[in-house]
Amino acid sequence: MILREYQQKDLPAVTAIWNEVVADGLYFPQESELSAAQAEIFFAEQTRTQVAELAGEVVGFYILHPNSIGRIGHVGNASYGVKRDVKGQKIGEQLVRDSLKVAKASGFQLMQFNAVVANNAGAIHLYEKIGFQKAGAVPQGFRLPSGEFEDYFIYYYVL
Repeated sequence: MILREYQQKDLPAVTAIWNEVVADGLYFPQESELSAAQAEIFFAEQTRTQVAELAGEVVGFYILHPNSIGRIGHVGNASYGVKRDVKGQKIGEQLVRDSLKVAKASGFQLMQFNAVVANNAGAIHLYEKIGFQKAGAVPQGFRLPSGEFEDYFIYYYVL
């Protein structure tokens, strides 16, 4: 697998993966999929968009950007997406580990994940294995497609 910086040619694949996660409604807070035009702007404006390529096919990505502005602009945030049909191959782990290196090289001092949904056991296990710390929980803070609510957690990692 190759991890490399996003290029314009990756737009259809990265958009499809993003929209797949959004459509599932289980992990990302967004409710609307991105059009090609929206996605082009969105992925280009990140501090970094990185892709995972397997046998010439984009199978995952992450976006890295400041979690906020001003006095807390040194705290980074990232979102990750992996194609459904390649899950379980540790692609997500490689993306997360790479994002930590790129975040540090980009001048971030910490990473903060604002809403890791409690049902995302794989991500929670991975983040804790890598050394992320749970800062707290927001009870019933994430609305699932069924209309039910799920807790989410805030995690951080010192770079």
